[in-house]
Amino acid sequence: MKVGCIGLGDIAQKAYLPVLGVQPGIELHLQTRTPATLDRVGDSLHLPAGQRHRDLDALLAQGLDAAFVHAPTAAHPEIVTRLLQAGVPTYVDKPMAYELADSERLVRLAEERGVSLAVGFNRRHAPAYAQCADHPRELIVMQKNRVGLPEEPRSMILDDFIHVVDTLRFLVPGPIDDVTVRARVEGGLMHHVVLQLAGDGFTALGVMNRLSGSTEEILEVSGQDSKRQVLNIAEVIDHKGQPTVRRRGDWVPVARQRGIEQVALRFLEAVRAGKVLSARDALATHELCERVVRAVQERSGAA
Repeated sequence: MKVGCIGLGDIAQKAYLPVLGVQPGIELHLQTRTPATLDRVGDSLHLPAGQRHRDLDALLAQGLDAAFVHAPTAAHPEIVTRLLQAGVPTYVDKPMAYELADSERLVRLAEERGVSLAVGFNRRHAPAYAQCADHPRELIVMQKNRVGLPEEPRSMILDDFIHVVDTLRFLVPGPIDDVTVRARVEGGLMHHVVLQLAGDGFTALGVMNRLSGSTEEILEVSGQDSKRQVLNIAEVIDHKGQPTVRRRGDWVPVARQRGIEQVALRFLEAVRAGKVLSARDALATHELCERVVRAVQERSGAA
């Protein structure tokens, strides 16, 4: 099975290649326009020259069975379009694109061609978060905060806050019938954003503060007089009377802790089985992110 990896930045090197590089039956092909990176990563994986490529044409000429796209977001539409047109099942990092119209076009193209398109919402597969789907969820609160990183609203929401949006969508126990957005934008940069989703019997809050003084990710689901809290996708605290704490094992790989190993292997299993994966649900997350972007722009007076 020939699998391409396009883009060799931090996410590829730290999370995906350690998983893909050890899978039996996979012939891994790398592609990046940066020769030094291609040589360094290729050497670390002991790949021959024939599995290292400097342009997409050379990679596609190998007759790929699947591809992982870890290039910068701005390059996603062009790269994913070419892969889908070539009939290559494609896994792309979130977001599919910065503009909703581009994401919609990619999903339509995949459906028209009957080709798998999967989007990297790994938190759905993180063990600590997946366990929250089995807990009462009348109130869901998720915070993903950073230090000193105010950013232009669209890139902040689509590159980072999208994880919060998708996790809330994954965990809400019913249809969403109310969406409320609050944010603080100064000098064109967004300092924080708060998203509230509500439906019959539940409320979900998503918070991102880029001037919080701490880099942290906290998820809490509660209901029926009990609460489950997850700290930094690693530590699970159940509150029902006396709190109980469960921490990830010392030897659990980060890719498995964060759900990246699971979502990557699920994609490859589908390809092997000839199952076509749809990105329609992922598109719904992009659509909700677009609502957040527009609400922020309206409140801040941005175009």
